[in-house]
Amino acid sequence: MPTKESLYPTDWLRIAEKDYTRVEYLLTAHDPEAAGFYLQQAIEKFLKSFLLSKGWQLQRIHDLEPLLNEALKHDSSFEQYRSILQRITGFYFIDRYPLVLDTSITEEDVRQAHSQSRSLVDSIRSSLER
Repeated sequence: MPTKESLYPTDWLRIAEKDYTRVEYLLTAHDPEAAGFYLQQAIEKFLKSFLLSKGWQLQRIHDLEPLLNEALKHDSSFEQYRSILQRITGFYFIDRYPLVLDTSITEEDVRQAHSQSRSLVDSIRSSLER
């Protein structure tokens, strides 16, 4: 039986925070693929939380760029994160699907992406506190 996903921004934010915390734990455990996956999951949920707070209709999507395009309708400053979100989306696919090309990611790749996405996360957190 399919479950229905919450449409409440705070529910998505709660899970986003858990996933975001997992990134550091997985980096400490020297598992950059899982850390990259959870970074993508966290950013996806942060963006969905933001969008739901703006009345957006929930969609099943893992590519961060279409979510960013929707978010830009409400906050044009998010454009500065496009390239890092494209990179983070790649982490999801690396961990979830067998690829023919060598697509290994390093702890440094994930640490850098995590750091570069932090101000986006902080912006979303503060917008939801208002």
